[in-house]
Amino acid sequence: MQIDFHHGVTYICARLAGFPENDAKIVAHSAQYVDDATAEGEIWFDNGMIYPRTASAHKMLDYRNMHDLANHRVWLPFHFLPGNGGDPAPATPPVYRSAEEFIARCVCRPNSPPAQDLMRAVIERQDRPYALHRLGVATHVFADTWAHQGFVGYQHQINLASNVEAENDNHHKKDFSEKLRDLFGVRLEQLKIYFIGAALPLGHGTVLSYPDRPYLCWSYTDGFGRRVKRNNPQEFLDAAREIYQHFCRYLDWPKAGLGVFNKIYLLPQEFDQISDGLKEINDEDETVRHRKWLDRIGDGTFGFQDQVMYIENGKGSWKQKALGTDEDIIDNRDAPLPYPASFQYSDWKLFHDALQAHRFFVLHELLPRYGLLSG
Repeated sequence: MQIDFHHGVTYICARLAGFPENDAKIVAHSAQYVDDATAEGEIWFDNGMIYPRTASAHKMLDYRNMHDLANHRVWLPFHFLPGNGGDPAPATPPVYRSAEEFIARCVCRPNSPPAQDLMRAVIERQDRPYALHRLGVATHVFADTWAHQGFVGYQHQINLASNVEAENDNHHKKDFSEKLRDLFGVRLEQLKIYFIGAALPLGHGTVLSYPDRPYLCWSYTDGFGRRVKRNNPQEFLDAAREIYQHFCRYLDWPKAGLGVFNKIYLLPQEFDQISDGLKEINDEDETVRHRKWLDRIGDGTFGFQDQVMYIENGKGSWKQKALGTDEDIIDNRDAPLPYPASFQYSDWKLFHDALQAHRFFVLHELLPRYGLLSG
């Protein structure tokens, strides 16, 4: 999914569920920042302290960069959560005897048992100082199980999609082969030869951003020759409905405890406006779509009039507020930064705490329950 859903729709779901405005902004910002946190390595401070950053993406799912795409420690926990074939966790973790059996369990599935377990863990562990940030991170991953369904966070044949067709993409005249030629500088046939002969694709690289655009209805043939039809508006609406349920559970957890997991919360009437927006806001440029969602948030379409923005980097960004600089920092051990008094409680630091907690949980607690080791 792209910024219009990860930030805009996530914010709407949080507010409709009852989150205060500022808390909803933290959750939605964190959900989008998963796609924008591309730097890693230590930040050195002049008082001797060091803080390690965690990268949760490579800018921006760059399908041309096979080296970065090979980093499954980024793609698996943050973008392509294994779906375990839709099966719940077994009483005893199984032992898989073949790579194909393992990969089949790693294919991303919408609202899968591992995805539900992920959200449950976040709800139960909300006493952490980074709890809202981690809820945003988990919501990003949870939402992506709809967009990225059928693909896997490894380089594998199943990701080798072909015969991609869009039913309602009227923004341009180029066919899919021409888009690939513009992006990669090669024809579709050449690209297939590269993928098969040199490096099988990771994730949904061979269908570009088709899975991530909310308005699109499309189809493709997967790497095993199966024809797959996708209805993004309906699938994204299903994702929003489930996110709303988990947000309501999160808010009810302090007083209701385990009982929240058996509750189904009534969807507010404003969900009709979310459904309409997923179909009507159909600009190819995600930033234009995002702006239109923020305009609807501000004009009262969803029952509240909030002024919401997202600053990825530069002045006013979480990073700039936390570190006191908007410069890119690669390795500053020879030029340490002054330690800001508010750093410990800054959104940027708490977000990176949440990334670390999330990745550890997914790779070392969640997936091992399913017999899936990938860390």
